[in-house]
Amino acid sequence: MAARHRRRTATAALATVAVLAAVGASAGCDAVNKAIDCVQTADAIADSVTGLQQAVENAANDPTQTDDALDSIEKNLGKISDKTDNVDVNKAVDDLHKAVTGVRDAMKNGDKTPDVAPVTNAAGELTKVCTSS
Repeated sequence: MAARHRRRTATAALATVAVLAAVGASAGCDAVNKAIDCVQTADAIADSVTGLQQAVENAANDPTQTDDALDSIEKNLGKISDKTDNVDVNKAVDDLHKAVTGVRDAMKNGDKTPDVAPVTNAAGELTKVCTSS
């Protein structure tokens, strides 16, 4: 399942890069670079979300993996926020940040296997927004 998601994300990223390269002269290099950064970072977040899912499944063995995965997602969210002024991308980043906070709060309240579906859904939306921006 994760491999299929990565292939789909990679395919979308490559398609976006091809389109952006084709319109680069008229859109300006800065806009193209921002969009490419968004796609690349969204792909890194998708990998982190996969890591989060696996960490939650293995939480009994090593609970620190979940924190590490959440830290990775938040680090990449910061990279996107710093590089875009797109309203839709910023909203998707905010939604993903809230979902990560929800997982952290659940863990602080003793939930050893928190529901990560909101994180997965928000990451999917971010990827969609990045590839359509």
